[in-house]
Amino acid sequence: MNRSIGSPPHRSKAAARPVREGGVSDFLQLDTGDAPRGGLADWLAGEIRDAIADGRLPAGGRLPATRTLAADLRVSRGVVTEAYRRLTEDGHVAGRGRGGTVVVAVPHAPTPAREASTRPRTAAGEDLFAGPSDDLGVFDAIRAAPARIDLSPGLPDLAAFPRAAWLRAERSVLAGLTPPDFGYGDPRGTPALRTAVAHWLSRNRGIRADPDDVMIVNGTAQALRLLVDVLHADGVREVAVEEPGSLGVRQHLRPLGTPPVPVDGHGVRVDALRATGARAVLLTPAHQFPTGVVLGGERRRELMEWARDGGLVIEDDYDAEHRYDRPAVPALRALLPEHVCYAGSVSKLLAPALRLGWLLAPLAYRDALLDAKRLTDLGTAALPQLVLARLMESGDLERHLRLIRRHHRRRRDAMIAAIRTHLPGAVVHGAAAGLHLTITFRETSRKGAYEAPDTDLAAAALAEGVKVHPLSWHTQLPHPPGLVLGYAASGTAEIAEGAGVLGRLVR
Repeated sequence: MNRSIGSPPHRSKAAARPVREGGVSDFLQLDTGDAPRGGLADWLAGEIRDAIADGRLPAGGRLPATRTLAADLRVSRGVVTEAYRRLTEDGHVAGRGRGGTVVVAVPHAPTPAREASTRPRTAAGEDLFAGPSDDLGVFDAIRAAPARIDLSPGLPDLAAFPRAAWLRAERSVLAGLTPPDFGYGDPRGTPALRTAVAHWLSRNRGIRADPDDVMIVNGTAQALRLLVDVLHADGVREVAVEEPGSLGVRQHLRPLGTPPVPVDGHGVRVDALRATGARAVLLTPAHQFPTGVVLGGERRRELMEWARDGGLVIEDDYDAEHRYDRPAVPALRALLPEHVCYAGSVSKLLAPALRLGWLLAPLAYRDALLDAKRLTDLGTAALPQLVLARLMESGDLERHLRLIRRHHRRRRDAMIAAIRTHLPGAVVHGAAAGLHLTITFRETSRKGAYEAPDTDLAAAALAEGVKVHPLSWHTQLPHPPGLVLGYAASGTAEIAEGAGVLGRLVR
């Protein structure tokens, strides 16, 4: 007989009952007799996760209602609810209201662990991290590299994209469009989105802006490229950058010089910025990449003095919305608008695939930037702009932000716990906000310190199926080895497994 939860493990074929009466479900042929004692929710979540991984439950497939599956398995509804909750936190399923619980992401198939001393390294991984980090194709290469656990920085919880809200807004927008709305529009962007962005920045970043101050761009990447062309035409030959600082930013600024300016615990050192002689500087003051430092009050005052003396600040408001253990800090643009070019996007708030962002520039550069945008693409695609405007003005975007903050915080906490367990010698930086954190290793004079180049560690991790960024990618000057680890796009189980692989490699 198929046993109930508390029955002995032995079963007799002669006493077998019909399938529907013995804790067995038609759904995946689940049998509670296979579950360990006291671990029903873990077992059920694992069974469903395996079915998603091997294709029995494809993306878009719907899970049974919790009440229905609980009745089939003859367990409490709380067991099924808890299993679904764990799968949701891992990013594998999502609730769709009346549409039920739907599969949204396929987990990576697990591979057997190997001893670090015998691990094979893939030629692709070695080539990727052995080559020059300023190669323009390096990010394409690492995104394309296969890995079962992706801890690359810069990705939000993509499984949480608000598909229902986006579709609802898109239908509403399409229903109201007239034929002329499908023609060429204002290269600055649609009036609806420029207005919505001005309101959003006023509410969330303390920036007073008129819609005419806003230019819609294809993400921060395009904003930087437009600025490079305009600044070069204005005689600017160097844009100072933070050290350490984003490799991607340096790639976009490549036509100009990028003298490094050290960052310490209070942010960029303005005395070192003055010493470079650069007329412009690019900063990530709300959550510095990759250290996570917030630009302090005294440094802000020093920076404003430098800007009043003729300097230009390019403010990349990176990760400003994603904070957990500290209050919001005002944008630099709110303090000195005529000396700050402000760039933001929804790549970390919704998804990079949307390619939607905004640029607010001082009046002196506005016409030149508009000309550059017009010549580049005649303007960003209008339909996604109108849908985003509807999300912003309806409150759906702020509701989404509150949701993903909870998701990201849980995963941040899981990452910190996993590092403490598996990498006890690592120092964690920048964990109070953002979608990533950075770890560095103790000085090499200390016993048990990690002494190899961090590119070697990243290559070895990729060979083990774990994708990370070496800290040295994001530096121009010598630094202790470290890693930049994204946690927002991975489930808690993947985060723990990835940290375990890194810990084993370091040891």
